[in-house]
Order: sequence, then C-alpha cells, then structure tokens
Amino acid sequence: MLTLGVPGSGTTAVLLALLMTLNITPGPTLFTERPEVVWGLIASLLIANVVLLLMNVPMVKIFVKVLSVPAWVLLPGITMISFVGIYSLSSSYFDLLLMVGFGAMGFVLRKLDIPTVPVIMGILLGGHMENALRRAMVIADGDYTYLFSSPISIGLWIAAIIGFVAPMFLRGILKKPQRVTD
Repeated sequence: MLTLGVPGSGTTAVLLALLMTLNITPGPTLFTERPEVVWGLIASLLIANVVLLLMNVPMVKIFVKVLSVPAWVLLPGITMISFVGIYSLSSSYFDLLLMVGFGAMGFVLRKLDIPTVPVIMGILLGGHMENALRRAMVIADGDYTYLFSSPISIGLWIAAIIGFVAPMFLRGILKKPQRVTD
C-alpha cells in the first residue's frame, strides 16, 4: 500500500484514507518525500508486534473466553462504546446520526455481498478521478470521444468493464463447493 498507493484489504484502505486526509500521498515518491512517515510506520509495526507477542502468549486463555462471548452480548456493548466515543469527540447529534447511517449502509452492503475495499477506493479516488476527467475534457475541448482515442485507453476501458461485469457472471462458477461432513 505504501509503495503503490493501492490497498489490498479493508484495513489498508482505512490506512490509505487516513494518510490522504493528512495530505500524505502513498506511492513511489513517499519514500523520498516523507521518509519519516514510512520509517515511523515501520518502527511502530515492529514495536506493536513485540508488544503483541509479549501480551498474547500469557493471555491466550483470556482472549479465547472473550471470543466465546455471544454476538448478542458483545455487539450492543461495542455499539454503546462507539456512540460514547463519537459523541465525546464532537458533542454533535449529527455525528451520531451520521455514524448510524454509515452503519446501516455497511449492513446493507454486507448483506448484498458488496466488498468494502472498492467502496472505500471510490470514495478516496472519486475526487481525483473527477479532476482528471475535467482536465481531459478541457484538453479535448469537451469532446468525450477523446477518452477512446488511443489503443491503450480502449484496452483500459475494456479491462475496467470486464472487471466490473465479470464477477456478476463468475460468482456462481467460482463458488467453492460445500463439503459434506459425516
């Protein structure tokens, strides 16, 4: 994610969003322009791994008991902690409603089996894509066929369309068969 600026999971997408809100653009130039960010992140990951190793080994039995707590007990507690955290940051009811709205949207997206990484990428890169489209339209004097004028752009359009449509058709084919246990 740091070298290419492309997240591979939901966690790295959230990290990418955080970096972009701090005006830090991940990519090949990050290592030369902001080495303190890269080395700080690497050092913090090393320290976190050492601390986790020291904590996890003696506390494994406690973590197993926490994982055995049913979801109907755990989820209301997590929700209340989230409400208190959001309200304590800004003292705004709007932020609470916004959190509930995004939670409902996440629930609907999960029920529809829509992955979160493309949604986060769309939110993060939408503004940049809009600026690039506007720039291309200015260069082409408003002629949208300019977007299809080279073989490379046609190939990228075809790849994007296939990447968008293919999962709809391949979902049934690529599903793993269920194992029958006796």
